Amino acid sequence: MAKNESGIVETIKTVVYALLIAGAFRTLLFQPFWIPSESMKDTLLVGDFVFVNKMAYGYSKYSCPFALCPISGRIFASEPERGDVVVFRHPVNGSDFVKRLIGLPGDKIQMKQGVLYINGAVVPQVPDGTFEEVMEPQGPMKSRPRCSNGAVGDGAICQKERFRETLPNGVVHDVMNIENDGYADNTDVFTVPEGEYFFMGDNRDNSQDSRFAQAVGGVGFVPAENLIGRADRVIFSSAGTSMLFFWTWRSDRFFKAVE
Repeated sequence: MAKNESGIVETIKTVVYALLIAGAFRTLLFQPFWIPSESMKDTLLVGDFVFVNKMAYGYSKYSCPFALCPISGRIFASEPERGDVVVFRHPVNGSDFVKRLIGLPGDKIQMKQGVLYINGAVVPQVPDGTFEEVMEPQGPMKSRPRCSNGAVGDGAICQKERFRETLPNGVVHDVMNIENDGYADNTDVFTVPEGEYFFMGDNRDNSQDSRFAQAVGGVGFVPAENLIGRADRVIFSSAGTSMLFFWTWRSDRFFKAVE
């Protein structure tokens, strides 16, 4: 084999090995996930890049890109905990979602006047000031936030009421409130089936989650098989419409733990 040909072969081998290693890392250990919407504010912001711990709950076919893992059910399975921020495969449309795990199998979940009830008991909230951001296009999708202080123009301050919520197992996290009289603020009782979970966004009035039926684009109940992993840490964050706009990087969020 000629020297040039040998060099090309070695380069191809190096590229293939690198791709295999990267694929194994992404499949078995950690998967990057970009936050495209404001449904998890202020825990996760539009433009956050998080590492998803794929070892947290074991593995299913959805652990592989394009659901190609030849796995039935879950292997090396571990039960998720209430309050985990979880990336999962939508049961109907096949896209990846990130929400907070609120309801475990057998739980009864209900919202009344914007307040969460689990198994008939109120989940306590305490006021925690106001979340403020500039009204402007956010992220590559250029979406604009919803505000509790009305329809504000570009460049104005968009506000949301913030509360600290304490789940029954002691997990404390932020939730946002925009209104108290929407459908998602006053629901029927949802009884979580065995082998499935109930998820909600922390930005309670701007989240298509388990409160909404799958028939209308909601998440509904999510089977255990659809869990991909736990969002543990923000690695990088950009407030701009492109991650290349370095002046929009949020350096205070680099390597920030997800609570």
